[in-house]
Amino acid sequence: MKTILITGASGDVASHLRRELAGKYNLRLSDIRPLVPVKGEKFARADISKMADALRITKGVDAIVHLGGYSVEGPWEGILSANIIGCYNVFEAARRNKVKRILFATSNHAVGFYPRRKTIDHRVYIKPDGRYGVSKVFGEALGSMYADKYGMQVFLMRIGNVNPAPIDKRRLSIWFSPRDLAQLVTIGIEHPDIRFEIVYGVSKNKRSWYDNSNARRLGYRPQDDSEIYARAVLAKEGRGNPVGDLYQGGAFTHVEAVPNPAPLPKAGAKTRRAKKAAGNPTKTAVKKAKKK
Repeated sequence: MKTILITGASGDVASHLRRELAGKYNLRLSDIRPLVPVKGEKFARADISKMADALRITKGVDAIVHLGGYSVEGPWEGILSANIIGCYNVFEAARRNKVKRILFATSNHAVGFYPRRKTIDHRVYIKPDGRYGVSKVFGEALGSMYADKYGMQVFLMRIGNVNPAPIDKRRLSIWFSPRDLAQLVTIGIEHPDIRFEIVYGVSKNKRSWYDNSNARRLGYRPQDDSEIYARAVLAKEGRGNPVGDLYQGGAFTHVEAVPNPAPLPKAGAKTRRAKKAAGNPTKTAVKKAKKK
């Protein structure tokens, strides 16, 4: 059974993927946040912005599904550390550890400034909709270089939105169900002819903005369509933004930051947990000790 490293393993996308791949692979999980693994999983806490950590977690695996990073539009410092430095470290660590295959979770935001009226495929020129999108373009370029220069097998997935169901009008076009995610990831791991490929991580949505023929060429046959949710979603849809509603990237095209769904652990939290685990006395315990 192959051993697959999943970075960013405590995030939403990885959580769905882990459930879908359970029992199919030995899953090595990594994240900067703590995580409790289940049967068939092993967890190694790591900060991929540090090369030593990247080297440690990539050693001895058959493939890497790189989901780790800053997942929304936000301050450059956070994106730089996680999505630029961290991404480079993962690719370079894989090369040094002789891991040939990397699946990189790029994003629809790498091409977010295409208008919604236009259908695009994997060959379009990049049009990132913010700093986060730029970081994903960097990852795509990095993957191209590692494929051409070092002969690595690189599978780039421009992921839409992974959820059990779409939550708004925009996501009706970019929805990616968990079981379709697992199917596409499995193709990325198992297909014998992967050299360098760009595909869209979306289900077979009637409202899709993407020509995903390159994924179909590799055997992808998505099972789900967001249209079954359309009536309920549109009934709740509020007033949009004139810029965001024009482009495929939505809010990322006109805001400077989006709330981070998975913020980093607060400074000092680890120290407090360590003290508690070591038996740091509570106020009550101190009072009892004084009485004695």
